[in-house]
Amino acid sequence: MKLAAIDIGSNAARLLITDVVEYSNSKPEFIKTVLVRVPLRLGFDVFEKGEISAKKIEQLCKTIKAYRLLLDVYGIKHLKACATSAMRDASNAAQVLQRVKEETGVSVKIISGEEEATLIYENHVADYMDSKESYLYIDVGGGSTELTFFSDGELVFKKSFNIGTIRLLKDQVKDSDWNEMKDFLRQQTRGHHHVTAIGSGGNINKVFNLSKRKEGKPLHLDLLKEYYKEFSELTIEQRMQQFRLREDRADVIVPALQVYMNAMRWADAEEIYVPKIGLADGLIHTLYDEVGEKKSVTS
Repeated sequence: MKLAAIDIGSNAARLLITDVVEYSNSKPEFIKTVLVRVPLRLGFDVFEKGEISAKKIEQLCKTIKAYRLLLDVYGIKHLKACATSAMRDASNAAQVLQRVKEETGVSVKIISGEEEATLIYENHVADYMDSKESYLYIDVGGGSTELTFFSDGELVFKKSFNIGTIRLLKDQVKDSDWNEMKDFLRQQTRGHHHVTAIGSGGNINKVFNLSKRKEGKPLHLDLLKEYYKEFSELTIEQRMQQFRLREDRADVIVPALQVYMNAMRWADAEEIYVPKIGLADGLIHTLYDEVGEKKSVTS
């Protein structure tokens, strides 16, 4: 079974096509076939001007048209498309998505921060973790950060904060926003034993790749601090040259590390695992469940 998801974020739009292999005696296997990322950077418009510009709308429509062609080539029958923080804040979001629908046939749903955290939870990350430990899942995007916390195998909370890399670059995050996250994390994780972080998002994936760590090995908070210090002392051009970063990664990687480090410190987590999954993966898992439910009803 082939499934697809489109995630229209504040920094980029992603298309994920996944092959789901079903077995009679074990859990299905989700194999990523295609992952395409276009750095539309809608948040630069929205967080500064409150709406998506005509130029960005045109770029978005062209991107979804290209995705539509790929979906047709791969014979995709089941698709789930969502938009997050930038579209939530855009005053012209309804008109933009109506145009996308008319030009591409793709219906995009704007999801809340809480829904976003739930979809990320659908990755079933906790299934692979020690049920006797505590885990803080941190997903940092351009417009918001989603936090999900498990302890002793149970979901304790899922919470979204309007703290993201593009908002930080645009000085749209106040001290009160940071304090809200800090107070919430300290209060909600207090008394839970040995918290370990799980990170998702392009920036933490890039840091993990740069670290040369073996897959499945965690990054230590001190290492994130070292990268943060090193990146902060370089210009964007120097980061691009020395670390071979794209420009749309080189500018956001510093604020992203700031969010990961703060969340880890406030939850008293010393290590972070990077399983390379995100919102699009959660959309795929949710879509798989929905398709299975429809099959059950019609059979």
